[in-house]
Amino acid sequence: MRKILAIVLMLVLAACGDRAPKPEIVPPAPEVGARGNPAQDIDNLRRNVPITAEITPLPMARVENFDRRRGRAYPMQPPTVPHSIEGYQVDKNSNRCMLCHARSNAAQFQAPEISVTHYMDRDDQFLAQVSSRRYFCLQCHVVQTDAQPLVANGFRDIDSVLRSERSELEQ
Repeated sequence: MRKILAIVLMLVLAACGDRAPKPEIVPPAPEVGARGNPAQDIDNLRRNVPITAEITPLPMARVENFDRRRGRAYPMQPPTVPHSIEGYQVDKNSNRCMLCHARSNAAQFQAPEISVTHYMDRDDQFLAQVSSRRYFCLQCHVVQTDAQPLVANGFRDIDSVLRSERSELEQ
């Protein structure tokens, strides 16, 4: 009897086949926000390629090694690094940047001395050595590259604003 029931069950299951309900795939409705339909918008950082398409990445920017200081892009911006730092060791045991930029060596290497603020602790007390808060230079200072800006920047430092105001008053 059991054998017959097993055979009948197998025949019923075979006749049914794969009858599990398949989920219906429906494309999501496009989100509409203040800027319109993001599915149709073009992201400026994607070089006018829709977000649904693959793009070939741009070549990596090359490090500029001119030892020339650049202007700042915004107030209180940390200075950028004007030379290659490839192979520099900056970790808890060693900081290659300090070889040239420490107070004791800056004149010998003709390098800018790091700011006195790097020798202050969080209570504004001066320390004999660089504060541990300011020890890892690359947290704030970045290498200069030949990359083109991704967005326009109209920042003008205070000196250029004052110069233009003076010249307008003189005219």
